[in-house]
Amino acid sequence: QVQLVESGGDLVQTGGSLILSCATSGDTTCISAMGWYRQAPGNQHLRELLAHIVRDGTTNYADSVKGRFTISRDNAKNTLTLRMNSLKPQDTAVYYCNADLIFSSRCSGETYWGQGTQVTVSS
Repeated sequence: QVQLVESGGDLVQTGGSLILSCATSGDTTCISAMGWYRQAPGNQHLRELLAHIVRDGTTNYADSVKGRFTISRDNAKNTLTLRMNSLKPQDTAVYYCNADLIFSSRCSGETYWGQGTQVTVSS
């Protein structure tokens, strides 16, 4: 099992910056990839993938955040980070981190989610 706890959400003005963190514990050596998602108000059934990072450090970004957001992972500290710059009102959402586990004799192959952290960008 893996436990994920997000932090860093806040109220910021348009153009501001935030850093979100996701503290990871448990079977962290089983993690193959991690990502940041968000769920905007009114989209109760849709979580948008924003950024993704795999074990070798390869990253991918959604077009909506490319050039503004940066995902990184500190394996020594078991922390996933999302640096967000040039924030816009449409970035307002609950932000979640997730972790995909490999499937092996020791690892479950499951996907885990944090509880989310609220980011609000005022115009």
